[in-house]
Amino acid sequence: MKVAALLTGRGNNTLPDKNILPLLGAPLLSYPARAALAVESIGRFFVSSDDEKILCIAQDLGFTPIKRPQELALPTSQHIDAILHALTYMDSHFDFMPDVLVVLLANSATIKSEWIAQAIAMIGQDSSISAVVPVQNDQDHHPYRAKRLNAQGSLEPFFEFGDMEVSTNRQDLESCYFLCHNFWVLNLAKSLYAKGGQKPWVFLGNNIKPIITQGCFDVHTLEDLAKSEEWLKAQIRSRGGGK
Repeated sequence: MKVAALLTGRGNNTLPDKNILPLLGAPLLSYPARAALAVESIGRFFVSSDDEKILCIAQDLGFTPIKRPQELALPTSQHIDAILHALTYMDSHFDFMPDVLVVLLANSATIKSEWIAQAIAMIGQDSSISAVVPVQNDQDHHPYRAKRLNAQGSLEPFFEFGDMEVSTNRQDLESCYFLCHNFWVLNLAKSLYAKGGQKPWVFLGNNIKPIITQGCFDVHTLEDLAKSEEWLKAQIRSRGGGK
């Protein structure tokens, strides 16, 4: 398989320069970048952004820059369009099209090389898999417990339960998993280039396998950045790298 990594991050964010904010002395985006660089099965490395600072930092780490058009870097822009633009650029400028694409989100430091390697290996062993993604169990935010506002401004269930019995105890509910959104590994033939993928992330296809993690997240606030620092310190301690 031809495997490529694509680091994605735009400069137009509510938290200014969030993708390059310092985290334990290094830019935030360097953590997903270095996690991918340590995976032997990845052969090419690219970065997509509208922001020159992001492109330059990633290029210094070994990623080939792809300048994203402004219309694909708006708060309303869709990730799938940025991915498709990058793949078109790879094909037209380098005559290169990967079979498997590792999409890295520049605003997440909670990522491990072994997860990426495991995801790629899973697709290598089973070509029917459309994507492999990190997830975490979160019964507190189970969809059965969600509410929405009706036209009268009152709360109502998101689902029509009918006569179905639904426990108020979270531990009684079917296990519920949420995507971590630190990276996605796509088998392009079965995901991005196939039709009818699972909404809302249709580009993941329909045969999505999980890597179950604990406490992974992306950065949108300074509080998230502080949480990321604690996560990284915990990883260092678990490897015997100090207090």
